[in-house]
Amino acid sequence: MRRSARSTLVAAGLVAALAAGPLAVPAFAASDRPAAGAPASPAAVPTAGPDAEALAAAIAGLPDHDATAALLRVGGDGTWRGTAGVRDVATGAPALENGRFRAGSVTKVVTASIVLQLAAEGRIDLDGTVQRYLPGLLTEDFEPITVRQLLNFTSGLRPGASLGDTVEEGYRHRFETLTPRQVVADSVARGPAYAPGTRQTYGNIHYTVLGMLIEKVTGDSYAHQAAVRIFRPLGMRHSSFPAGADPRIHGAHNRGYDWIDGELVDVTEWNMSDRWAVGDLISTTADLERLLVGVFRGRVVPEPQLREMFTLPDVPGARYGAALERLEVNGRVVWGKTGSRPGYATVIGATRDLSRTLVYSVESTDAKSDGLAVAQRFAFPAFNR
Repeated sequence: MRRSARSTLVAAGLVAALAAGPLAVPAFAASDRPAAGAPASPAAVPTAGPDAEALAAAIAGLPDHDATAALLRVGGDGTWRGTAGVRDVATGAPALENGRFRAGSVTKVVTASIVLQLAAEGRIDLDGTVQRYLPGLLTEDFEPITVRQLLNFTSGLRPGASLGDTVEEGYRHRFETLTPRQVVADSVARGPAYAPGTRQTYGNIHYTVLGMLIEKVTGDSYAHQAAVRIFRPLGMRHSSFPAGADPRIHGAHNRGYDWIDGELVDVTEWNMSDRWAVGDLISTTADLERLLVGVFRGRVVPEPQLREMFTLPDVPGARYGAALERLEVNGRVVWGKTGSRPGYATVIGATRDLSRTLVYSVESTDAKSDGLAVAQRFAFPAFNR
């Protein structure tokens, strides 16, 4: 790959940063009185809460080879806030605590919430089929696939078309457009992977179809439904979806980088329109905390539909309900969702009773890896106590 002037400047900036040490002093705030969705007031070490020492150590020294910035918000029985690293490697400007970023597959929580709201309104039957709601989308090769099976990743649909399976491949096509309908058509052409409801396979295709379902049932755009049903009611003022193929992040944001062919490349501008209802959300950690707490408290999806998010299907090895994944971290059961786009790794997670919550955005230079190393460093300490 040809070395651009921009990438050369970025690489030189990181080398200088690593040689000189942290370009921005980590900012911390802690309180023993959680205030979900609002900034914490600086105070002494909380009487109950996460492992603040481990969290501080996790973000110390940024930027480094693995991440250029990190924004963490921990709540519940004690809160902790931390921001470290740089907004822009080339300038060394400090990371923005409330900077916007690409939230990746955390978008699926928004999509599932809209579908479950429509179910609560009687406009969607979770046992209704794709063939009923989107006639002609699937061929006769497919058995009936229910909305619930899309929500919990047991539909049997194969992955659809993409513009690259790796960051390196995708980078060359980052300003091209692949529509959701093209993605689904490619999946359908490959035929079913297995009988619906017999296995769970996490993947984007299920939620691409759900996005199409939302638009069909409401007669409205997916992005507008997300705004009026989720963002506005929860006060998520800095959350949005790009307009069409717009590759930019509008508003104050931290830039994202990835190692490509041995050099650190700015990957902030990227047309993510093919991700749409699957992973096109742009947000902030404060807004995602509002989403997390709102969902868990039943302010977004009412009972009994909310139970779908916390119910695993009866198939071998199931880990996901409707969008949310069940994990055990340091002896605690945590429900949450990860998200990754080139340059950005995101997590939202909480115990069911909200005694501990976590939201982070890490400007990871290998965000599309399996994510375990990032989670061990930045997420696990939040659930240590």
